Amino acid sequence: MQFVKESLIYATPERVFAFHEQADALQRLTPPWETSIVVQMARISEVGSRAIIEAAFLGPWKIRWVAEHTAYDPPRMFEDVQIKGPFRRWRHRHLLTTHPDGAILRDEIDYEPPLWFLGRAAAPFLIEPRLRKLFGFRHDVTRRWCEGAEGSRPLAEGSEQ
Repeated sequence: MQFVKESLIYATPERVFAFHEQADALQRLTPPWETSIVVQMARISEVGSRAIIEAAFLGPWKIRWVAEHTAYDPPRMFEDVQIKGPFRRWRHRHLLTTHPDGAILRDEIDYEPPLWFLGRAAAPFLIEPRLRKLFGFRHDVTRRWCEGAEGSRPLAEGSEQ
């Protein structure tokens, strides 16, 4: 199965990539409604580094998600895959392409939900709406930082707020 979220960011691909390279990027990209804790950060520039996240699952139970960075090609892409977690398979590619007005940020997730055919049948109702909400939030946070509203650097030359 695949989920894709694409947004135009009014900043250079280098600036958008720099946002993701920040040490606290994963924490910034975690929505306030998510009950997850970043246990271990990973540097996207270090292929093989792992991020560990703990999230509440069905009340008091916690699930541990381990994602390993497997590709790094600045400012075009980086990739992480689930080593351990709730999905049978999860590969997340973060892609950046140049656009006349800035950069296109594209998140591509190839995944296989848990519970075999039951998970595939439930994905459009349970998994995909959650991914749309999560990545809508993430793209908004990225946009605000990169376009200058929350970033510490000035806007890319020629871009508008």
